[in-house]
Amino acid sequence: MRVTSSELYQRAVRVLPGGVNSPVRAMGQIGREPVFVERGEGCELVDVDGNRYIDWVGSWGPLILGHAHPAVLEAVAAAAARGTSFGAATEAEVELAEEVVARVPSAEMVRMTSSGTEAAMSAVRLARAATGREVVVKFAGAYHGHSDGMLADAGSGLATLAIPGSPGVTAAQAAGTVVVPWNDRAAVTQALGEHPVAALVAEPVAANMGVVPPAEGFLGFLREATVDAGALLVFDEVITGFRVARGGAQQLYGVEPDLTVLGKVIGGGLPAAAYAGPRALMERIAPSGDVYQAGTLSGNPLATAAGLATLRALDAAAYERLAGLTERFASGLTSLAEGRPLQLASAPGLLTLFFSEAPVTDFAAATACDLEAHARFCRALLSRGVYPPPSQFEAWFVSLAHDEAAIDRTLEAAGESLEEALR
Repeated sequence: MRVTSSELYQRAVRVLPGGVNSPVRAMGQIGREPVFVERGEGCELVDVDGNRYIDWVGSWGPLILGHAHPAVLEAVAAAAARGTSFGAATEAEVELAEEVVARVPSAEMVRMTSSGTEAAMSAVRLARAATGREVVVKFAGAYHGHSDGMLADAGSGLATLAIPGSPGVTAAQAAGTVVVPWNDRAAVTQALGEHPVAALVAEPVAANMGVVPPAEGFLGFLREATVDAGALLVFDEVITGFRVARGGAQQLYGVEPDLTVLGKVIGGGLPAAAYAGPRALMERIAPSGDVYQAGTLSGNPLATAAGLATLRALDAAAYERLAGLTERFASGLTSLAEGRPLQLASAPGLLTLFFSEAPVTDFAAATACDLEAHARFCRALLSRGVYPPPSQFEAWFVSLAHDEAAIDRTLEAAGESLEEALR
């Protein structure tokens, strides 16, 4: 007998906080229970109730090739047949690191972790060790994982749940983080001038408050300002890495950071992340140097196999195709938004439709959006077989498994759903 999503949710809330293992999976913010997925096929999800959806979440970014891609499945199956974990070095770890170094402009060495949170936390630790300073500057609405210091004024799941920080974070941890508005040069200059800053951490495309691109020249300004202040520039490319371009946003915008945090696509749908940078910095990490960081499952053979299979499929033609698909989708949504209180922001492989009268350039503008209308829009899309990010503060992820037909079907559903949401 088939179990239903509702039945699973009732079981889940008894044994899982909120019935989920990550807040972004909950759908209370759009007024419904979460969808329980049975399987994914290409650009589609099938839930346990038998409903089929065009998926624009893509596991929140890793599945740039789509669900159950044959090359990824084959690589993972072959790796699993040899053993799932060794706690020892493997050839695949070296190959994946070589692939990252070949792609990411600022990377000469790589350290693998199992999550973006670990990678961001470790990059900050390395920056503090390298500079002898303690303060970190971040942008309001940017999410760099859930380590204590990085939860200050974070976006994404925290914003969706209307939680400004988190109980359990000490005052000392919070005091070590200075938060400034995205795209605000004056605020950055002031923060760097007033504090002994070890690192300025930024998503080069702010994708945890929706998709909010940098203002013209802003990333170049961050590069110059951190050099002048003696601080390190850390790009969190967990979302943008290997998605917006072969070498990530730093290649797309032509600005190289001191350290780069990577995740999502690097694991091809399995838990993997990394931080990378120049040899002189990275050799400070144990066992080469004195900055300690470790992980039992770092460089896991299944995750490295999935990551390698994914990156090897991402050639120049793949990125051209991804950019074309994104442009087709963005153009269609822009047409639907005309004359309505809606704003569209996009980068290759990413976009967000904001329910706002004015363009969204920072977190304050994102949080001023009409969240009730967005919730109605999401419910209407789900009823029409489209699975959107159930949060105004998350990106829609375009994959190479989407095609023109999937985009056109989504645009048709979006037009009807907007009529319903804005009625």
